[in-house]
Amino acid sequence: MASFEHQQHRDPARILLLEDSNLDAELICQHLEQLQPAPEVRRAVNRAEFIAALDDIGYDVILADFSLPDFDGMAALQLAHSRVPETPFIFVSGVLGEEAAIESFRRGATDYVLKQRLIRLAAAVERALAEANERAERRRGELHRELLVRELSHRVKNTMAMVMSIVRRTARNTGSVEDYVENLMGRLRAMADAHALLFETNWNRASLMDVVQRTLAAKAHHANRVDVAAGSYTPFDPKSALAFSMVLNELITNAIKYGSLSNDSGRVLLSWSIDQRENGDEMVNFRWQERGGPEVSQPGIQSFGTTLIKRTIEYELLGETELDYAKEGLTCTIAFPLRPIEEAAPGASLSSFGLHGTEDFRH
Repeated sequence: MASFEHQQHRDPARILLLEDSNLDAELICQHLEQLQPAPEVRRAVNRAEFIAALDDIGYDVILADFSLPDFDGMAALQLAHSRVPETPFIFVSGVLGEEAAIESFRRGATDYVLKQRLIRLAAAVERALAEANERAERRRGELHRELLVRELSHRVKNTMAMVMSIVRRTARNTGSVEDYVENLMGRLRAMADAHALLFETNWNRASLMDVVQRTLAAKAHHANRVDVAAGSYTPFDPKSALAFSMVLNELITNAIKYGSLSNDSGRVLLSWSIDQRENGDEMVNFRWQERGGPEVSQPGIQSFGTTLIKRTIEYELLGETELDYAKEGLTCTIAFPLRPIEEAAPGASLSSFGLHGTEDFRH
């Protein structure tokens, strides 16, 4: 049973009292004043008032006499269970007899307090409130678990769909088994690292800096030649963090194979900033700039990596991507709105990513 001291931290209990006797109602209210904080009591004296009260606002506890002029307490109990089945129902009756109490419990009453022993009424109400709160907590926990299971199932399906698409597309334009294994494992590792990062944050949110650090850590041999000019704190919802990690993986993998990290002197400058538009929206401006590598030229066909980058930014982050193949090095500029986490767009399908076409960055 919850203590009175503990109950001081809750809102006043809302109690519906079905009682036709003015004297008995006054005595009951006096005993209820022992509760802290003092409850809010609404009284009904007949069937019509009781039904109107049930349909009005929610109550934490219902107290009812067993014998009433126009209907009995059992009928009141049935009405309450049909309309507010989770609300504790306590009989406060002058009717003596073990049979009456047993029958009330059989029909779902929470307790049976005799008017001759109103001294135990406050404790009975306290216990009913505590038990109702425990049941509500269990229901919330069960609902939360159900939501987690459904969300996990949804994420697993999306992840498997993305994996299968990446497997097919990586194989489509790979010249050798060795290249296929290297490219595929790099993309899958990027997905795994992003999931690990999100798991560490309880699948809540991750910053852009978190994503950058985790992605670069997977390329530790080359990461010391990537200069990061960190901008303002940029929070990502889980889906956006996963999407952006895939984009970064494509950029750094391409730089290692063909760009400024493919030799011993090239470097990458990675930076971002947050700008505010006239309408008040905040935009993230991300820049990947390669210098010191081999001379760059425009690819003949759009690769799978390029498709993945552009479609991911467009559909997952609602942004835009620009790839500049200047001779001195590739520059990738990405702009997307910084949305509150709760406003993050729902996950795009794999077809939205454009991962089902025939094109296959350079690998």
